[in-house]
Amino acid sequence: MPNALALSAIIPLIIALLAGAAVPFQAGSNAALGRLLGHPLWAAGVSLLISLMLLIPALLVMRAPLPQLHNLAQAPWWAWLGGVAGVLYITAALVLTPRLGAAGFIVCVIAGQVLSSLLIDQWGLMGLAKQPVNGLRLAGVGMIIAGMLVVQWGTAR
Repeated sequence: MPNALALSAIIPLIIALLAGAAVPFQAGSNAALGRLLGHPLWAAGVSLLISLMLLIPALLVMRAPLPQLHNLAQAPWWAWLGGVAGVLYITAALVLTPRLGAAGFIVCVIAGQVLSSLLIDQWGLMGLAKQPVNGLRLAGVGMIIAGMLVVQWGTAR
């Protein structure tokens, strides 16, 4: 039985690792689309359209219930930021990945994610529970930022 418990704890980590491994490929493919289409925002649009085309069949296969559209009026203002963040990320990836390289861009993205996540946790923003900043968490973030700088210096052209 301990092996089953260990496996059930490891599977989500593996799935998250694979999802993270896909992100640099997204940045590279979107950058190529941007060059082919003549502007990064066209590539962002194509990328989001493909996402929608894959999402709809997934919703059908998973038999997801219809959305409760009447609840949208009750959404807090920040609930709409996911779409804004998606366009910002895709556009930044299109413009910066060719310049910084896949590793250079992604390490900056990760550092930005961890920094903003720390702020969200500290103040319990977006409906999440407060997770106060402490010395160990700051040290971890400091190491991530140091790693970002090392990667950038290592790829300086």
